[in-house]
Amino acid sequence: MATELNPLGLQGIEFTEYATPDTDFMHKAFLDFGFSKIKKHKEKEIYYYNQNNIHFLLNQERQGFSSEFAKSHGPAITSMGWRVEDAEFAFKTAVERGAKAADENAKDLPYPAIYGIGDSLIYFIDVYGDENNIYKQDFVDLENPDIVQEKGFMEVDHLTNNVYKGTMGKWAEFYKSIFGFTEVRYFDINGAQTGLTSFALRSPDGSFCIPINEGKDDDKNQIDEYLKEYNGPGVQHLAFTSRDIVASLDAMEGSSIKTLDIIPEYYDTIFDKLPQITENRERIKHHQILCDGDENGYLLQIFTKNLFGPIFIEIIQRKNNLGFGEGNFTALFQSIERDQMRRGVL
Repeated sequence: MATELNPLGLQGIEFTEYATPDTDFMHKAFLDFGFSKIKKHKEKEIYYYNQNNIHFLLNQERQGFSSEFAKSHGPAITSMGWRVEDAEFAFKTAVERGAKAADENAKDLPYPAIYGIGDSLIYFIDVYGDENNIYKQDFVDLENPDIVQEKGFMEVDHLTNNVYKGTMGKWAEFYKSIFGFTEVRYFDINGAQTGLTSFALRSPDGSFCIPINEGKDDDKNQIDEYLKEYNGPGVQHLAFTSRDIVASLDAMEGSSIKTLDIIPEYYDTIFDKLPQITENRERIKHHQILCDGDENGYLLQIFTKNLFGPIFIEIIQRKNNLGFGEGNFTALFQSIERDQMRRGVL
């Protein structure tokens, strides 16, 4: 229900849409993550993948918005669908509050939409849930679906935006003034050679977060590397919640999904800092999972290497902790810098 604090009646993320010149690789990565390919749009080459409450669309249209977006950006998150109580009301209210309406002739999907980060689209979806949803209304079952074992990923926890230096405040205001997001964290992070600053915003319904990053100093940092490769601002990574991160990683071992390396010394002290961790510590070390927390709870997290162009995936398991792994920022940043060195960026 729309309120003063939630003016559009936002209820969470319904789908994330991808497009890429190399759909075979993206399809394989989705399967390796445990997403089954089960439906196709009734009229277009748009395929639906699902795992629990995470819904992906892979747009393989040769013309239209997503195709043109991918030509400009390479492998890309071209749009998202956000759940609202009333899609037309949310759309009209968003435009009244300063959003730019999407070009009706450009859209690949028939839902009300505005332009979001980097001129990607945010669709408003008011038909969702198990009983009725857009996948039942607008898609048909594939004759030969690709059904794979799910890997324990439950929902999208957060999605992080990368933006040009000096525009972080502008994009934070976009989410705050139009949707009613609130700022929950500010980070100033330094690695050995590079750095970034970040605002973390929480949706007005509390269901997901959007951290917004901009780089510091020279253009060798990970944010500016992303902006160059992606040809503009956009979604840097999605974070999936896992019901059991060790089991999820066990299930993906040997697949195309590669994660960042963490220095072995990280584990010399982490379990002394977080003795409450109940998961198997040897498996945590084996998978190089990062750990963070406080006296109230903890989280376990891991980051893949760049998967789709400069876009990667975070996997996170929360145990009474709503943080972003702040205690891991230095170790993570150094890990990303090592990966940049291997690729010749630093």
